[in-house]
Amino acid sequence: MGLFDFIKGEFIEVIDWVEKDRDTVLWKFPDRDANIKYGAQLTVRESQTAIFIDEGRIADLFEPGRFELITQNLPVLTSLRSWDKGFKSPFKCDVYFLSTRIFPDLKWGTPNPVIMRDPEFKQVRVKAFGVYFVRIADPEKFFLEFAGTQEVLKIQELEEKLRNIVSPKFAEALVESGVSVMDLVGQYTELGDKIAPLLQKDLDPFGIELTRFQITSTSLPKEVEEFYDKMTNMNMVGDMRKFTEFQSANAIEKAAENPGGGAGEGIGMGMGFGMAQMMMNQQKQSSEQPSSKAQTREEVLATLKELGTLKESGILTEEEFEQKKKELLGRL
Repeated sequence: MGLFDFIKGEFIEVIDWVEKDRDTVLWKFPDRDANIKYGAQLTVRESQTAIFIDEGRIADLFEPGRFELITQNLPVLTSLRSWDKGFKSPFKCDVYFLSTRIFPDLKWGTPNPVIMRDPEFKQVRVKAFGVYFVRIADPEKFFLEFAGTQEVLKIQELEEKLRNIVSPKFAEALVESGVSVMDLVGQYTELGDKIAPLLQKDLDPFGIELTRFQITSTSLPKEVEEFYDKMTNMNMVGDMRKFTEFQSANAIEKAAENPGGGAGEGIGMGMGFGMAQMMMNQQKQSSEQPSSKAQTREEVLATLKELGTLKESGILTEEEFEQKKKELLGRL
C-alpha cells in the first residue's frame, strides 16, 4: 500500500451502507479505527437508520437522507465533546446502520404440545405453527437493549431469540380462548388477533414492532383425529339406519381387501355379505313400503348390535346407547 493510499485510508470521507442481502438487521461501518473527516458525507438510504456511538454512548441518530458531518449536523456529539463552532478536526466514532424495513415470514412453532381444555374431548394436546412479521420501530432502544455492539446481526439470530417469546404467548392465548378443537381452524384469524397485542407488550422493551401474526396450521393427537373422522362420517349419514348401512358397506370393503384369508376372515366376509343382504332387503322394503313404516324386528336387532359395537369402541357414550336402545326396543 502506497503512502497516498495510507493517508486516504486514515480519513473517512464517505459513510454509507449498500445492503448486499435482505437478512441483515444491523451492520457496523468498517472504519478500522480510522478518523472520520470533518465534512464527510453520510448517506442513509430509505428503510435505514445510522447510529453514531461515541465511547460506548449513542451520540447521534440519522434518518434517511444525505448529511455533511459538520458541527451543525452533530448537535449531540458536539455537546458531548464540547466542540466550539470552529471545530474542524477529524473525529473518531463507531457508526452502525440499522434496517428498519419489515422482515416477513419469520417462523414460530410450539416445541411441545399445548394442553387445552375442550368441551367435547375434555383435554387435548395441540401443536401449532405459523409466521410473523417484524420491524425495528425504535432503533435506539433496539441497539441498547437487544443488538449491543456486535458488528453484524442477521434476522435468523433475531428469529431464534424471539421464538422463545412467541410460543408461550400462543399457548396462553389458546388456553384462554376456550375454543373447541373442532372449531380451531375457523378461529385462526381471531386467535392471531388476540395473540398479537400480548406479544407486542413483550417486544416493546426491545424497540421491535410486530406488524403481522399468523397461525398457519395445527395438529392433534392421532386418536383425536381418528375420532373426529368417525364423527364426520356419522354426520354425513344423517340417521342411525343409514349409519348401519354405512358400517355394513365398510365391513364388506375390508373383507374384500383380504381375499383368500383364514377361517376368521371367511367368517368376517360371511358377516359382511349377510349385512349386505340385509341392506338389500331394507332397500327393497323401502321401495315397496312408505318410508315412515316401522322397522322389522330383524332390522331393529341389527341396529342394536351395531350400537353396541359403537359403544364398546367409545364412539357412543353409555347414556347415548341406552337412549337409542330404549327407542328401538319400543318399536318391537
